[in-house]
Amino acid sequence: MHGANSSSLTPRYFILNGIPGLEATHMWISLPFTVMYIIAVVGNCGLIYLISHEETLHRPMYYFLALLSLTDFSGCTSFVPNMLCIFWFSLKEIDFNACLVQMFFIHMLTAMESGVLMLMALDRYVAICYPLRYETILTNTVIIKISLATFNRSVSLTIPFTFLLKHLPYCRGNLVHHTYCDHMSVAKLSCGNIKINVIYGLIAVIFIAGFDMFCISMSYTTIIRAVVNLTCTSHICAIVITYVPAFFNFFTRRFGERTIPHHVHIFIANLYLLLPPTLNPIVYGVKTKQIREGMIRLFFKEKIKIMK
Repeated sequence: MHGANSSSLTPRYFILNGIPGLEATHMWISLPFTVMYIIAVVGNCGLIYLISHEETLHRPMYYFLALLSLTDFSGCTSFVPNMLCIFWFSLKEIDFNACLVQMFFIHMLTAMESGVLMLMALDRYVAICYPLRYETILTNTVIIKISLATFNRSVSLTIPFTFLLKHLPYCRGNLVHHTYCDHMSVAKLSCGNIKINVIYGLIAVIFIAGFDMFCISMSYTTIIRAVVNLTCTSHICAIVITYVPAFFNFFTRRFGERTIPHHVHIFIANLYLLLPPTLNPIVYGVKTKQIREGMIRLFFKEKIKIMK
């Protein structure tokens, strides 16, 4: 097999094929992804900077928003630069271990984003249903502990994907029909039994997205009986942006491959990773009054410094 160790049936590298059938238009396709990535980087880094420097934003809700921005920034950075190298320079080779590392970070950060959205729903639940105890319930210590617990859950549930792929025999070539290393895209190159990969993937999605969506639904079922303020509206928008394309991508990859064109799968797979980092800063920046006011104060403060 090209690029493979014949004794172990483990390839030295994979070839990321980009978007099959649309290779001639890769340069044009890269333009919207580049714009979205720039917006995602500037927007999320701007939110993190603003929240860290504005004392009025040093509250649990904005700490979680900063964590979401950090997760979004890291998530899109884990695959977009590599994808653009494929589109621009046809640099399609990726080392086997580097592929596993990329897959780990993509899936771990996706799980982390789901967990942070759940924590933000918990924050809104406490703020609206227990306003007088809000500061005493969500202390800095509690925020750190539940954030670390969410991170540990994401890491522990993603690590098995790496081991499952590491020990599979690969004898169907090393051409991955994708723009990044996705668990199932790589597993389908194996000539071994990948049933456990499919089953564990379903279990992980149910345990992460299913559990988080249940908690979010319970929180907002209670919240909707109270006053739904602008921040809640922003959070609902973020939830829709994150989960709708994610579930569509997950289930069509497993059950709809024969009815949906492959290039549509690739587009959706990239959008579901890049759309939340691009839109979340815009949604929260537009909808949240404190962030708008903080941005205005920060802008004029920097402007005054420059004039001096």
